[in-house]
Amino acid sequence: MKVSEAVGRALRAAGVDQVFGVVGSGNFHVTNAMIAAGARFVAARHEGGAATMADAYARTSGEVAVVSVHQGPGLTNAMTGIAEAAKSRTPLIVLAAEVTEPRSNFYVDQEALARAVGAAAVRVTSAEEAVGQTCAAVRLAVRERRTVLLNLPLPVQASEVPEGALAQAVPPTPKAAVEPEAAEVTALAELLARSRRPVFVAGRGAREPGGGQALAALAEQCGALLATSAVARGLFHGDPWSLDVSGGFASPLAVELIQGADLVVGWGCALNMWTMRHGHLIGADATVVQVDDDPSALGAHRPVHLGVTGDVRLTARRLSEPGGEPREGYRTPETAAALAARLRWHDVPYEDTGTRERIDPRTLGIALDEILPAERVVGVDSGNFMGYPTMYLSVPDEKGFCFTQAFQSIGLGLATTIGAALARPDRLPVAALGDGGALMSAVELDTVRRLGLPMVVVVYDDDAYGAEVHHFGPDGHPLDTVRFPPTDIAAVGRGYGFEAVTVRTRADLKAVADWVAGPRSVPLLIDAKVVADQGAWWLEEAFRGH
Repeated sequence: MKVSEAVGRALRAAGVDQVFGVVGSGNFHVTNAMIAAGARFVAARHEGGAATMADAYARTSGEVAVVSVHQGPGLTNAMTGIAEAAKSRTPLIVLAAEVTEPRSNFYVDQEALARAVGAAAVRVTSAEEAVGQTCAAVRLAVRERRTVLLNLPLPVQASEVPEGALAQAVPPTPKAAVEPEAAEVTALAELLARSRRPVFVAGRGAREPGGGQALAALAEQCGALLATSAVARGLFHGDPWSLDVSGGFASPLAVELIQGADLVVGWGCALNMWTMRHGHLIGADATVVQVDDDPSALGAHRPVHLGVTGDVRLTARRLSEPGGEPREGYRTPETAAALAARLRWHDVPYEDTGTRERIDPRTLGIALDEILPAERVVGVDSGNFMGYPTMYLSVPDEKGFCFTQAFQSIGLGLATTIGAALARPDRLPVAALGDGGALMSAVELDTVRRLGLPMVVVVYDDDAYGAEVHHFGPDGHPLDTVRFPPTDIAAVGRGYGFEAVTVRTRADLKAVADWVAGPRSVPLLIDAKVVADQGAWWLEEAFRGH
């Protein structure tokens, strides 16, 4: 058996079920070996799309995925998606063919590329070590939550592996959950006992199995309100004491209640500028605690009064008192009444600025939330529009929202939703894109069609890179570089085999309701011509973070 086949079969034996990619000469044999061993392969139209699909699949499924690319340009094409995955600590294997001769036109220092974006790198160096090194890459990805580049040099691929080498290829054992120190648990318990208005903010680390349930049980005991970072949105869906998202997308009531907290506890959450609005969500006299299984994360973005090194679920369980009497805390009748009346963005009054030609994105979001099935998985691209789908489209749980925004690149939303859709085939996939990101990634509309996904692609179309228009326009700067002539994006969708509708007013959404009620045999693209006269409320805050 050649190395290329052994590596592909070893990846499958190590637990990889899903691979995305664009196949060229260098990764042809290894990809086919994975398929022959039982892995599902999805061919993307661009390596950048393939990397983001794999990232989203891994986030949504909780399983390690593979993106397979050609040497040199195949890898460089995928780098933005790889950077997003690496910054998000996604367990992902980037399987890349590699040339080792510097004079080759395909040569690039692939290991340096990985390091540059925060990914780890492993190289297959010989036939004797091929299976072991492959499994080591998977083990690193799973146990350390890392994006790992597995370089497969061309000169090694044709070598013969020793007989029986695949026997050592087994799925990695999960890393043991980090037990918190007793003294730190006691210190946090004392803070919770004294707090009258505690707020828990859960992040990516709380999405691990059992994390949300453990936090909800602890919050009930100590009277805490619950919120999440954007990436953990949906974790507390249906809980009457949930504030939904903390940060730039938080509703006015959520902002008010978080700012009123006397104790803010971040659970697997960075408490960074996005989640805490550059610290403005934390009251001047509030005590701040951070719980994370990575000690280097504690206090990385802001000073904390107490840092607890521990797994979110285990720490929350250590703090729970069996049979303990729940305290009222922040869960007062007044808080309950406010949450019932005005928590959702749907309940916040606004002046509809829509015209006969353009729909207000808030009106669009509220209407789509009513029309589309509640069991959905939503992927959101980046840009001026992004808060509208994020806050107006509800999701059933944390697996219903995929937010690839660690690198803030536009053009990832469509591929994100494809990956999430394959991880949750039981739900309606909804991709929310700006016109810039939609046109940048339109090639993957073909992937949606080929896969037969019953996807809804919503394009918030303002004929511009809206973030730049609203950031630079008020100062009188010329905007010709960020505005574009109108594009019939619905026609683009039809060209790829989508059913498509142009939406200018709420009445135009009847076509969406008809599609939902029908067989959904082809995907639907909604070219929503949205009003372009206002910047989103989170926009200036985002630019301050650059």
